[in-house]
Amino acid sequence: MSACVPTRAADPNRTERTHRPHSPPPGGPRRFRIAGADVSASIAVFLIALPLSLGIALATGAPLQAGLVAAAVGGLVAGRLGGSPLQVSGPAAGLTVVTADLIQRYGWRTTCAITVLAGLAQLGLGCLRVARGALAVSPAIVHGMLAGIGVTIAVAQLHIVLGGTPQSSVPDNLRALPAQLADMRPAAVSVSALTLALLLLWPRLPGRAGRLLRKIPAALVAVTGASAAAALAGLRLPKVDLPSWSNHALGGLPEGPVLGLVAAVLTTTLVCSVQSLLGAVAVDKLVAGRPDLPARVRRSDLDRELLGQGAANIVSGSLGGLPIAGVAVRTSANVHAGAVSRNSTMLHGVLVVIAALLMVPILELIPLASLAALVMAVGIQMVSLHHIRTVTRHREVWVYAVTTLGVVSLGVLEGVALGIAMAVGVALHRLARTRITHEETEGVHHVHVRGQLTFLAVPRLSRALHLVPHGADTVVELDGSFMDHAAYETLQDWQKTHTAQGGTVEITGRDPGTRIHEPQAFTGCRCRPWTPWRNHQCDRPQPAPPSRKDPGGTDRAEPDPTGAGGARGHELARGISAFQRNTAPLVRSELARLAREGQRPSQLFLTCADSRLVTSMITSSGPGDLFVVRNVGNLVPRPGEESGDDSVAAAIEYAVDVLRVRSITVCGHSGCGAMQALLNSEPGGARTPLKRWLRHGLPSLERMADDSRPWGRLAGRAPEDVVEQLSLTNVVQQLEHLRAHDSVARALDEGTLELHGMYFHVGEAESYLLTERDDGVVFDHVREADLTV
Repeated sequence: MSACVPTRAADPNRTERTHRPHSPPPGGPRRFRIAGADVSASIAVFLIALPLSLGIALATGAPLQAGLVAAAVGGLVAGRLGGSPLQVSGPAAGLTVVTADLIQRYGWRTTCAITVLAGLAQLGLGCLRVARGALAVSPAIVHGMLAGIGVTIAVAQLHIVLGGTPQSSVPDNLRALPAQLADMRPAAVSVSALTLALLLLWPRLPGRAGRLLRKIPAALVAVTGASAAAALAGLRLPKVDLPSWSNHALGGLPEGPVLGLVAAVLTTTLVCSVQSLLGAVAVDKLVAGRPDLPARVRRSDLDRELLGQGAANIVSGSLGGLPIAGVAVRTSANVHAGAVSRNSTMLHGVLVVIAALLMVPILELIPLASLAALVMAVGIQMVSLHHIRTVTRHREVWVYAVTTLGVVSLGVLEGVALGIAMAVGVALHRLARTRITHEETEGVHHVHVRGQLTFLAVPRLSRALHLVPHGADTVVELDGSFMDHAAYETLQDWQKTHTAQGGTVEITGRDPGTRIHEPQAFTGCRCRPWTPWRNHQCDRPQPAPPSRKDPGGTDRAEPDPTGAGGARGHELARGISAFQRNTAPLVRSELARLAREGQRPSQLFLTCADSRLVTSMITSSGPGDLFVVRNVGNLVPRPGEESGDDSVAAAIEYAVDVLRVRSITVCGHSGCGAMQALLNSEPGGARTPLKRWLRHGLPSLERMADDSRPWGRLAGRAPEDVVEQLSLTNVVQQLEHLRAHDSVARALDEGTLELHGMYFHVGEAESYLLTERDDGVVFDHVREADLTV
């Protein structure tokens, strides 16, 4: 057999070193090293994983040691073999309902065997390289499944919080809840309430001390605080009971009906795999948000991740542990704590093993009511309002609701099956539901198609088109994103026939990718909608302005009586017409909503008046997203100065105090004429409006001339010239001016506002965000990061 090994292209300028057979590599043996960042991250993850693992084991009804086994195996096995280096695996809240149902039906040893079989199934799926296919499941189904599991967890743990025992299903728990409320245990309720209060309040501690204390995980603080309070108050409550490891139950052979076991294995495999793969995709987004990581951490290999999760489940089930999947809470903590490799995940597993062996007396001081409150909070958080808003915006709320209700009332596998059926039904409904109307307005016939235009709608389309008389002016409005071949040919054939009979046809909207009809002026034009204004590349004849002879016989241009600017006036009219024809039908409903609800932008964007800066294009924003202020040089006059123009200060006050924007961005750009004028300005001379305005940029000149302050760098390189240096310095200086405004300072103190600096290089079409580091001010490439000044 031959192995595939990477080859390196020969370099003629490099001398290859040769070694004798069996000689050691140069430099001696490589030593294993663990980065300090991985050590600190592993401790943070361990402090979160320890109480959660015990709480999830309690919620499933499994032996409490099973949670510790799964946490250790998830860190060591999945962390070493998985394809997502920074993802942390272990017992997940999303598996709680599945595992609890299996334990109740088949017992603990058979549940361990099902975990092993699910791991084998994951290995098979990983070998078949189908991991990407799992991501084809609608997000509405995944979020609905997690929400249903969260509701089930929260309702069940509520009984333990009240001092009772949960039932086997959500309906049974709801029916038993009134009796449980009447017979609640004050001691258990008080400990649970303290746990929930600490969970809620700890991340919101204010001030500098709060920032330091918030580094301690809230889950650890909540459980520790509740346990300490219960011990000091002398409350007699059921506590964690960890029997001797010599009595720990390992996995056994599966016992039960074959079909039931197959369904159990499929359910466990599905939930473990989907949750882990979605977590791996989320890790890539988190890594992209840290500029120091993408070069050091590879993107997740989903097939390898599935193999690693399968191996971990086999080991965990064999050792008597819970099923394992990627855990979002621990993974997010791992990335944000600064982990740089898979060593942090593995080291957290080692710490769990040490705790399980040496910290048993401490763990047995934890009241079960505190763990139940912790897990109940996790369950409530799984019902995400953000996800509900997202699926509502994409018109998939019915898929989400059906999946959630199915999981709550029937079970995970049944709920997911109902969600898939609902998703298919919604897709077919959207594909088949097409409204086609015909109306005549002022002699023009309008055929409006709402929805996807497929072969199913061709008969109705033909009927509507044949209502148009021969030779009539017609507008066909396509309000949909898809048109199949049958509908395309029907529409094209009718267009040719109608045009040949003397009629006109204008088709607006979108087709599968090629416009059916373009106005004659745009024939052969590949330019984008903004290009007619400047340096247009199409061979379009430009109309010459009319001329007349002056008394001396010389031709001179005739003034444009309309004020439209001749050819440029035609460009303006053409642009407006193109908007009304192509864009307005697509944005009309959104603009109507904004007109009803009013503007609620998320940020104030303060930038230069330069015509090359198209704010909506460089920020991928739309109507209602940005509150934009533009002026020469993106300047922010300091408050209290007699500038003769309060427009910028008024806009800042309105944006912060009235619109409640969450961030303000000051954006400079390359080749800024205002910065060039500022450099060329000389004292004295006429005080023109431009000079009076540019004096607000003089602090930027002074800042750049101050040798004690390091110059800003652009993605690690020095500025190209003094104009670019002043543009970068000006962004930093105007942010300082912003902080001096009362409304901004007040919002910053309250933690409701963030300030950002941005630089746009026009020639490179590249955006940079400002970060302040120990070695100076740096404008970095944008990687979906939260780069706050």
